[in-house]
Amino acid sequence: MLARIVFPITLAGVLLLTLLPARFLPELGTAVTLYDDKLQHAIAFAVLAALGSLGWPEHRTRLIVLLAFTGAAIEVLQGAQLIGRDLDGFDWVADCAGMALGLTIAGTSRRVGKRVGGLP
Repeated sequence: MLARIVFPITLAGVLLLTLLPARFLPELGTAVTLYDDKLQHAIAFAVLAALGSLGWPEHRTRLIVLLAFTGAAIEVLQGAQLIGRDLDGFDWVADCAGMALGLTIAGTSRRVGKRVGGLP
């Protein structure tokens, strides 16, 4: 299934962007700003949760634990002085809100897919 291939690639991309030292972000055309930081976290974790849920629907609880732990670990690592980012607990809250949205989208997609005979 495509989601099983895209999920780890997306996770690697999210980890790279969130753990890259802040000084490299402008070179990538990415700026970390307060007004959209929470939205970026929520979108990233919504996509991860949707892909993970579609790829491994039988392991939803494990997915939630993995992504919640990943979001918390990102914040702890961002708080390390080495990468020049800031630890912000509200980013983790945004991650969890994004996960809830992604799981809702995946669940709705599965229900609609069953009705039209597409998804398992």
